[in-house]
Amino acid sequence: MAKTQLGARVDEDVAELAKKRAADLGLSIGDYLARLVQDDASGLRARAVGAAARFLADHQAVFDEAEQAPQAPRGAHAA
Repeated sequence: MAKTQLGARVDEDVAELAKKRAADLGLSIGDYLARLVQDDASGLRARAVGAAARFLADHQAVFDEAEQAPQAPRGAHAA
């Protein structure tokens, strides 16, 4: 597929975040941005956020219960 060069101005912190995230994924910044756009255009991100929201709605009580449970002291081990 032919490549086209784009230019964009973003805040320095956004640029650094993009560089770090692309490196974490082993991608060039161009490939990382292309993946983000493709995911957004395909609706993948919206579906993922929707699925996460439904999961939390269905299981929020479990998380609430776990947060309210007494915690074992650090370093304690089961016998």
